[in-house]
Amino acid sequence: MKRLTASLVAIALIASDASTLVLAQDYSKYSQEALDKELARNAVARLGVMVPMRDGAALSTDVYTPKNAKGPLPTILWKTPYNEHKLRGGTLRYVLESVKRGYVFIVQNERGRYFSQGKWEILGHPQTDGYDTLSWIAQQPWSNGKVGTLGCSSSAEWQLALAGMNHPAHAAMVPMSAGAGIGKVGRFQEQGNWYTGGVPRNLFFVWLYGVENPLRAELPNGLLSDEKLRARIEAYNDLDASKPKVEWNKQIRHLPVEQMLTSLGEPPSTFEQFIKRGPADPAWNKGGLYHEGMGWGVPALWFNSWYDVSIGPNLELFNLARTANTDKEASANQYAVVAPVPHCQYARLGPDTVVGERAMGDTSFDVDGAVYGLFDRWLKGDQKAFAQTTPRVRYYMMGANRWQSAAQWPPENARPMRLYLRSKGNANSLYGDGRLLGEAPPAGEAPDRYRYDPMNPVQTIGGGDCCNGGVVVPGAFDQRPIEARSDVLVYSSEPLTRPVDVVGFVDAVLKVSSNAKDTDFAVKLVDVAPDGTAWIVGDTIFRARYRNGYDKPAPLNPGEVVTIHPTPIATAIQFGVGHRIRVEVTSSNFPKFVRNLNTGGPNESEKEGVVADNAVHHAPDAASYIELPVLR
Repeated sequence: MKRLTASLVAIALIASDASTLVLAQDYSKYSQEALDKELARNAVARLGVMVPMRDGAALSTDVYTPKNAKGPLPTILWKTPYNEHKLRGGTLRYVLESVKRGYVFIVQNERGRYFSQGKWEILGHPQTDGYDTLSWIAQQPWSNGKVGTLGCSSSAEWQLALAGMNHPAHAAMVPMSAGAGIGKVGRFQEQGNWYTGGVPRNLFFVWLYGVENPLRAELPNGLLSDEKLRARIEAYNDLDASKPKVEWNKQIRHLPVEQMLTSLGEPPSTFEQFIKRGPADPAWNKGGLYHEGMGWGVPALWFNSWYDVSIGPNLELFNLARTANTDKEASANQYAVVAPVPHCQYARLGPDTVVGERAMGDTSFDVDGAVYGLFDRWLKGDQKAFAQTTPRVRYYMMGANRWQSAAQWPPENARPMRLYLRSKGNANSLYGDGRLLGEAPPAGEAPDRYRYDPMNPVQTIGGGDCCNGGVVVPGAFDQRPIEARSDVLVYSSEPLTRPVDVVGFVDAVLKVSSNAKDTDFAVKLVDVAPDGTAWIVGDTIFRARYRNGYDKPAPLNPGEVVTIHPTPIATAIQFGVGHRIRVEVTSSNFPKFVRNLNTGGPNESEKEGVVADNAVHHAPDAASYIELPVLR
């Protein structure tokens, strides 16, 4: 849920809560004053326009129209919960480029944010406020009736539920890193990234503290009709509250979890509502999340990335949009780009890209050309701007360090390769005897056992994450520091004699047991270089109480062997010659995921945990394995 400002060779997370879209023209060498003057020469700005919603609330909207434009114009809409009333840096450059290309560019604050009226909710009421905004735009004398929606993270996520409504003016969309807008789709029931496998993620706790302001100031309603006065007020008041700094690396360990924010003095609000919900709570269906069954009505260009918080749900929804057929033209025009970077960091695409600590090679991609090509095609009617021959999926193959394309996801020639988790009963740590083998285990192969203490969890190092106050740095990092722990089971293949291209959804099936009433099982896919560096590729986690379904939580019986199906890992990675494929299994990945206290009770309201003795089993009737989608 990061802020997206703009600058157009790509979209990228630059700082803790600002990302940038680098423009085709390099504006970075110009001063703020020069860019302000250039925008004034090219655009007419109407600031603080109050767009009415159906319930009487009005949303503060800034409209930038190209000067001397002839005829009705297409519009690009950027809706945001962040403070964009004063154009600076990337946002200013983005607006400038758009008006030069003949687009009206609109920045709108979500309901209850800054100068917009009403009570804020995550995603900003996309199905009503979004729909009403599109209707308002289409009715304006300067509008040609076609609107494209654009944005990354928070500015993308609200677009999804709106796309299900198929508004006649919603001509095209570019959702980037939009996973927190997805509720339940296919195999993923993460409810806007609140969960992975039924385990809450810590990122939203930090994000909500920074974004939500229950004690917000508002302007008097009497100013609603005085547009010039409102614009003047916006020029020197931003209503942007500054909250006390928090040492998140310490606060993230606070128990009980449900008091994470109130212990800082915050009044109860969204966090306290959401943390009480289970993954199958019907309340998730009442907000702004997109859920399967809503249909799909808008041509889209999806930008996603391998080290993002929600790459799996994003690709699952891309597939659903292609097959929904509630609007056949829309389903026939879905395109995806998947880059090897973290959340919203598309501006890092270029020569000599390093993600985390791993060199990814030349990742250059013309993001600007793709975005404006799509909009020119669907908003201006330029049939040549976005070729029909454009590949449906363009993805970066890590390891091989090259862009590849496919007609579908996963590629049609991806076939499952099953590797079994094997050992002689001592896969504990990097120095154990865990192996990944193509042969199933024989009768009598001993299980691997480890002790999970929630007060001493396994540390998160890299992987896909975002927006967490710095407690986790996303990307490819060496996992050997945690593989040295005895509570981490490590299974490695022999060095490869040929490259293995893994492209698609990676599935794990674990046969496990515990002496606790509940516990978690975390799985990680790792690429081990010939020098021993263990690069994280992707990870997942699953809470054992949900093994029979998220709507059927059940305690574990001590010692009983049960089957765990973690949510899939999505990736594209070439394991090169001499490399090893590695799988880690443990019971925590903290601070990315909330620790399971192993009591079987209401985990988020408890302060005390118990130690769990957990096991992963290897036997003909209880085999644990991973299935890799390998290109043939």
